Amino acid sequence: MISLYEIKNLFSKHSTLDYDKASPVNANARGIPLPSGISKGSTCKNCKVCETNCPTGAIRVKSDKEISFDYGACLQCGLCVEVCPEEKLENSGLVYAFALNRDELKINFRDGDFEPKEFALSDNVQKFQKLTKTRGFNFREVAAAGNNTVECEINASFNNYFDSESQAVKSVASPKHADAIIYSGPVSENMKDPLAIAWEVMPEPKALIANGTEAVSGGLFPQGQRPKEPDLFIAGDPPRPDVFINAYRLLMGRLKYHFQKSVKHRLDELKKIKKEQV
Repeated sequence: MISLYEIKNLFSKHSTLDYDKASPVNANARGIPLPSGISKGSTCKNCKVCETNCPTGAIRVKSDKEISFDYGACLQCGLCVEVCPEEKLENSGLVYAFALNRDELKINFRDGDFEPKEFALSDNVQKFQKLTKTRGFNFREVAAAGNNTVECEINASFNNYFDSESQAVKSVASPKHADAIIYSGPVSENMKDPLAIAWEVMPEPKALIANGTEAVSGGLFPQGQRPKEPDLFIAGDPPRPDVFINAYRLLMGRLKYHFQKSVKHRLDELKKIKKEQV
């Protein structure tokens, strides 16, 4: 017998996130830092305080006009923004720090600006998209000596709000039944072989996904040996479930997203806001 509560639920608005409408910018998050306060008429002091205080070495101050960021090493901790004496850096709120090419996460700013580059899809990603764009994929997660924050977020991705299975992304118990390996952590000496074994037993085509800054670059630790170059890099310590689920959608070819173009758009927005405030 159907209860009144069940009838009510049939007509209630669903609570699952609409991933097509989700924004790369989250007003409640720090996101990646951007040099929105640097321009041709307003250079930095080249004091390198941000560089020396960055715990992962994600920042390089090359001159008073040039600064580079490796967002694949960025923890999004906001420390560089806090210590900058000239307030030249700003938390952007941009949390979609993911890409199919590692170099796309590296940006060199000159006079506080840059031109986005294009990056071709690898042959393996193209094969993987043909397999998964319609049917989705199964994954096996390997905790490769991380701090367990990624695992907490993966657990949250199964709840009714994020609902990764609504995007046809499911966790399986064995890599033999998986299409992808998602690993967290910098890959310690003791975990390099288990990660490699899990990768080897999977059928082709398959994908390797680096989830979290530690997996992408090692984070605070030396980066260990991986079975191959990952097919998807998701930075953040840890990334939110909505971030890495949309990254999975990018890998499947269901989402059109270009990290550097998104950074450029957000940078222009922040500079426009600063001009209006003057």
